[in-house]
Amino acid sequence: MIERFLKQTKFTSVEDYNKNLEFIIPENFNFAYDVMDAWAEEAPEKLALLWTNDQGEEIRTTYGELKEQSDQAASYLQSLGIGKNDPVMLILKRRYEWWVVMLALCKIGAIVIPATHMLTKKDIIYRNTRASVKAIICVDDAYVVSQIQAAMSESPTVKQYITITDHGKPIPEGFHDWQSEWKNAPKFVRPAFVNSNDDTMLMYFTSGTSGEPKMVAHDYLYAMGHLSTGVFWHNLHEGSLHLTVADTGWGKAVWGKFYGQWFAGATVFVFDHEKFNADTLLRQIEKYKVTSFCAPPTIYRFMIREDLSKYDLSSLEYCCTAGEALNPAVFDKFYEKTGIKMMEGFGQTETTMTLGTFPWMEPKPGSMGIPNAQYNIDLVRADGTPCEDGEKGEIVVRVGDRKPIGLFKEYYRDPELTREAWHDGLYHTGDMAWRDEDGYYWFEGRIDDVIKSSGYRIGPFEVESALMTHPAVVECAITGVPDDIRGMVVKATVVLGKEWKDKAGDELIKELQQHVKKVTAPYKYPRIIEFVDELPKTISGKIRRVEIRKKDAEK
Repeated sequence: MIERFLKQTKFTSVEDYNKNLEFIIPENFNFAYDVMDAWAEEAPEKLALLWTNDQGEEIRTTYGELKEQSDQAASYLQSLGIGKNDPVMLILKRRYEWWVVMLALCKIGAIVIPATHMLTKKDIIYRNTRASVKAIICVDDAYVVSQIQAAMSESPTVKQYITITDHGKPIPEGFHDWQSEWKNAPKFVRPAFVNSNDDTMLMYFTSGTSGEPKMVAHDYLYAMGHLSTGVFWHNLHEGSLHLTVADTGWGKAVWGKFYGQWFAGATVFVFDHEKFNADTLLRQIEKYKVTSFCAPPTIYRFMIREDLSKYDLSSLEYCCTAGEALNPAVFDKFYEKTGIKMMEGFGQTETTMTLGTFPWMEPKPGSMGIPNAQYNIDLVRADGTPCEDGEKGEIVVRVGDRKPIGLFKEYYRDPELTREAWHDGLYHTGDMAWRDEDGYYWFEGRIDDVIKSSGYRIGPFEVESALMTHPAVVECAITGVPDDIRGMVVKATVVLGKEWKDKAGDELIKELQQHVKKVTAPYKYPRIIEFVDELPKTISGKIRRVEIRKKDAEK
């Protein structure tokens, strides 16, 4: 399959990859037809999706069956008046139908807006209004339905509400019943024209770590941009069974549970569960013999606190991480316990993977890796000039005359915001890093999060990494607190392991401060340490340091 879209499909070195990665771009590329239906024709009995849940239910679906189901779903959505360029919001958790609906919307040229089940009435109204959402397809969850119903009167653009229930459950008022209706739709007829490559296929609202969520619009080639994610970063092949831990409402789901994995012809493994538990997840890996795994560092932090010798993880061939920066201590402990080196990657809602650690290179614990060859990545100073090796700067994408495959189109309906991030031939990520002499990039933090203290610039991540090597610390966030003498001082907000919570006090504070002084430069140590039960996070799980700073300012 991938030879249809790449001039060279195997690489042996960084130099080989950088020199020879070249896409073959069809006219009017559509992932659902050109990849998934092509697989259904070539290998209809091949397993595409293995879905299970915490109730023990299981669904195994072939590429041929996915084609049939997505065709039927596309016809049903058309019967409800949904078609080309219509924005449709999906709030489906990890229900099996999410994968079918995603393909169906792609087949009819609608714009899919995946969303998390944790949205409030206010969040839903904001999204409906900003994107002129025409239809909402949701899971029959009491909270989700109640928030959508509460938002109905202030969502005039929404014409159709569809819920996916378990059989026998009553249908909420004002909703169509997916389960009883979709199978009765007429035979699907592919539209004569579905899309051009630069049409909008997908939109995500960012997680809002520092302000209101932005609408990130992606074109149809965005899917092709994830070929590198699945085939090269995840190192997948047709025999792979891949599990990415991600909610379907966020971009990481299409990074790890959709596009790139199916380009590779792998089987996507889905574990649908309500509450994360490391033991339960490890049992699923053991039971189903998962071969490839990707999760944010937070998940690995909980996994390494388990006795991994209790589990048969011999099926695991490859492990990756992204979503937040990886502390070297987590890398080292996971390697010690499993013999597997985690391969870190970096990207944003606005991009596919821009930096990564690939199979043909040795990972450096804590490094994001090297630039993905489909992007021209650089580090620049505040004045826009390039940084030297070892110098901290902002990660940018040099765009030039042609937008790279995988980079977003725009912030939808916000040209001013688009120009702020994308101007003078550069897309500004807003993330700080430095590059070593081997070309590896090392994350420092968001530009807004960098702390300036006594003339020093201190990145939150380097202090967090130092703190995370202490056995008491489960999670932490580093922020700056205004100080009359130093300008700012470093503050650590710390979540302790349960066995350490009764030791929270001055002695442990001093111990943690001394620990940081030993692990990293002494001037970076946190002069203030606060112990908390949990850190403030976005609904996608990212730490909201802006909220910590705001609370400190109000004290």
